Amino acid sequence: MEKPAALAIFESLSSGIRLDVFRLLVRTGPEGLVAGEIASTLEVPPTNMSFHLKALTHAGLVSVEQEGRFQRYRANMEAMQDLIDYLTAECCNGMVARCLPTAATAATCCPSPDDT
Repeated sequence: MEKPAALAIFESLSSGIRLDVFRLLVRTGPEGLVAGEIASTLEVPPTNMSFHLKALTHAGLVSVEQEGRFQRYRANMEAMQDLIDYLTAECCNGMVARCLPTAATAATCCPSPDDT
């Protein structure tokens, strides 16, 4: 990840609503949620939610897929991991052992089916 991409992600997450949306989508995992479910869960009017979902999609943090007349949104876990990798690339001045607790915490998100 390059600095401009990281900045776009941080700018997108600087809104409390968008941060809540992204965290909600991370919790739901690969199933994601349709826009109406997100708006209802977070008690945000659908028209406002549409604006925030567009910003998250533009930043590459969420993907959207048309399902009939609904749009299903999912967190882009790869983008999240890329951001974590970008932030920790120079962690502890190259002393990897010092960063292991951080790496272990990041790896707990959405374990592969083989890990369960």
